[in-house]
Amino acid sequence: MRLAPTETTSPVAPFPPEPPDEHRSRAPEFYGFVAWTSTSVVFVLYVLWALLPDEYIVWLGVEWYPSREWTLLLPAYSIVVVLLTYFVYFAIAIARTPAFSDPSTFIDTKAHLPALDANQHFKHADPDAIPELYDIPIGIVNRVVYGPRRSPNEKRPSGETFSSKADKVQESPKIP
Repeated sequence: MRLAPTETTSPVAPFPPEPPDEHRSRAPEFYGFVAWTSTSVVFVLYVLWALLPDEYIVWLGVEWYPSREWTLLLPAYSIVVVLLTYFVYFAIAIARTPAFSDPSTFIDTKAHLPALDANQHFKHADPDAIPELYDIPIGIVNRVVYGPRRSPNEKRPSGETFSSKADKVQESPKIP
């Protein structure tokens, strides 16, 4: 059985489903056309103002127009405004970024952590039980990835004396 692309079970069906044609507004089409034509007209007028000699502009009936130096200043100022906007957004993002030691870098308000007072093993005693979905606490993740916490003077099981991979790189012998 082949599904039509407009059926909701079809993998190419739009999501969310679009309303029927009689309920859809055509306003975005008109706004797009007006925006396209107006920017085209403004660009043509800008090019004519920049390139036509003064006699032709006066002959067209225009008595006053800005100085020709603005033909270079407007694009230059526009580029500066765009670059300044990017700089300000990046600066705000960097200023609002929390430190690596801040817990908000790895947990947020939407985290669903298991209850500390309930025994999680009794919930799954029923074979038909569906386990509750929750985020794994960062302490458990660290124990699984890095092993149990050791005191600084405790010896490593493999006899290794380096405390991290970074120390291995720093302690490596120099090649002459």
